[in-house]
Amino acid sequence: MRRCIPILVILIVLSSFLSSCKKVIQLDLGTSSPHIVIQGDIYDHQGPYIVQISKSVNFYDSNTYPAVSGASVNISDNAGNSDHLKEASPGIYITSALQGVPGRTYTLIVKIDGQTYTASSTMPDPVEIASIYYQKSLFGNTIFPAISFKDPANINNYYRLIYYINNNRQNDINVTDDKLNAGQIINYVIRPLDTDNKLIAGDVVTIYLESTDKGVYEYFRTAGREGGQSASPANPTSNISNGSLGYFNACSVRTLSAMVP
Repeated sequence: MRRCIPILVILIVLSSFLSSCKKVIQLDLGTSSPHIVIQGDIYDHQGPYIVQISKSVNFYDSNTYPAVSGASVNISDNAGNSDHLKEASPGIYITSALQGVPGRTYTLIVKIDGQTYTASSTMPDPVEIASIYYQKSLFGNTIFPAISFKDPANINNYYRLIYYINNNRQNDINVTDDKLNAGQIINYVIRPLDTDNKLIAGDVVTIYLESTDKGVYEYFRTAGREGGQSASPANPTSNISNGSLGYFNACSVRTLSAMVP
């Protein structure tokens, strides 16, 4: 049934959820030679999943990263499943059969012009969101969205949060771990960088809680340092080999929405 859906429709439906792939992260490119940029996500819900491949540009060039076509892209898991991705549009490669399952390790292999780029990511078990609540700032009437969830005990856990206001994705990078509260209730307050976009009564906030592995956590943690506003940024710590920029993320996701009272 899934294969009967036009690829364009699939991409449109997924574009909101997968918009993390389109987050522009500031890179320290200088005048270096172009780098391959790979961004891929696998979730614990039915695919297809997308891998996006492009090339970086010099700092003073256009912010538009040119798409890379003609790559060989394959994703496999440690249960013996493998999927060769099809190029749906320039630089956009989609799966046809692979299914994200918590506990499995996924390996990405990308071949471009005689170069091979690899990455592995293990999908953690999902963590349910107990509640969304709202917290006022100490000064003024700014309202911050927050979530509460129970961290699983006896394992190291890493999280990434993506949130929407009235179906509009916010571009902040929010990650946390359980170093200080393993096995306990974690309350995480999202403090937006864009302070002009203030919540008001009646707004609907939707939060996606991604359970990620450490490699993915480190990528977004380093991408978000100094709020992504450093004048001389260092590149995020990629989990992809051979000098590629970007990330490969196998994560489980839970979501919850709540209206601002």
